[in-house]
Amino acid sequence: MLPVPPGTAESVLAHLPLSPTLTPNVVPVAAAVAVAVLAVGAIAVAQRTSPTPAPAAPPPVAAPAFEASSPSASPATPSAAPTTPAASTSPSASPSASPSSRPAPTAVRPAAPPPAATSAKKGVGVWTFDGVDRALADSGASWYYTWNVAHPGVTAPRVSEFVPMIWGADSVTAANLRQARQNGKYLLGFNEPDLGGQANMSVERALDLWPQLEATGLPLGSPAVAWGGDRPGEWLDRFMAGVKERGLRVDFIALHWYGGDFRTANAVSQLRSYLQAVHDRYGLPIWLTEFALIDFSNGVRFPTQAQQAAFLTEATRMLRGLPWLHRYAWFGLPASDRDQTGLYRPGGQATEVGRAFRAAR
Repeated sequence: MLPVPPGTAESVLAHLPLSPTLTPNVVPVAAAVAVAVLAVGAIAVAQRTSPTPAPAAPPPVAAPAFEASSPSASPATPSAAPTTPAASTSPSASPSASPSSRPAPTAVRPAAPPPAATSAKKGVGVWTFDGVDRALADSGASWYYTWNVAHPGVTAPRVSEFVPMIWGADSVTAANLRQARQNGKYLLGFNEPDLGGQANMSVERALDLWPQLEATGLPLGSPAVAWGGDRPGEWLDRFMAGVKERGLRVDFIALHWYGGDFRTANAVSQLRSYLQAVHDRYGLPIWLTEFALIDFSNGVRFPTQAQQAAFLTEATRMLRGLPWLHRYAWFGLPASDRDQTGLYRPGGQATEVGRAFRAAR
């Protein structure tokens, strides 16, 4: 039985209509009536609150974690803890009742980049910078060169082949030729002899020195002209005519190409046309030893990184399909404000162009 709340009798008395003249006689009667009312009320309350057979608990329903009861939730309410029977009175009966019992989330680590693609054709021009070894290893280049007979400051992975070069007339020394023979399986000839700021050699001077390069016994690439390799009467054409006249040897043609049209389809088409014309003219394998998009027509103008990356992707796909194009080398591995075609910034971080090169074959 529940206890009678205090103040109940006073409340009942206060609501009885009592006349002042009848108060002495009525009060005892009213008190008796109030006690009777309270007794009846107590019995009624006791009947409503006495234990009755509990209805069958609904079958447990698995709940997602966000519906699990908290320690303050009533376990007797099915909607508060569907996984706990109604008769349970312990909040700990629910496996997910305590936040501390939930497993800690597992930290998600970023996926490692896929290995760089590679092919026997894929190469790059390299000079030293902070992170050069890491960048070269990450690039996927199967060969590289340094415009020199050696690669000081560059430690290449075993999968990357070094190809030496005799850069200009002053490079033709016994020591350099000996080192070239020791360091490589191929030899590149003079670098842009048709430009004043580069090797800057006459055709006759180049032909006079050429037998010394031949004497290394290495497969020998022609001097790499800056432009006009497909044109009659230009530097390369006159050099190749002299090679034939003197009975000298050239095993493959080395070429450079830079495009000033930054539209991808146009640039790729122009590059392919140039390579095809040179191959048709001399009938020798081609090594494309420098290429990128740079406009030299009015000063120096570079494309955006996105434009350069798009060109690299499509150009290398085109080059893979040319059986007489034996190798290519992007210009170049380092990237800076000055060398905006570069693949890696100091420390070895790939640029957008570098990421495109990693994926190229």
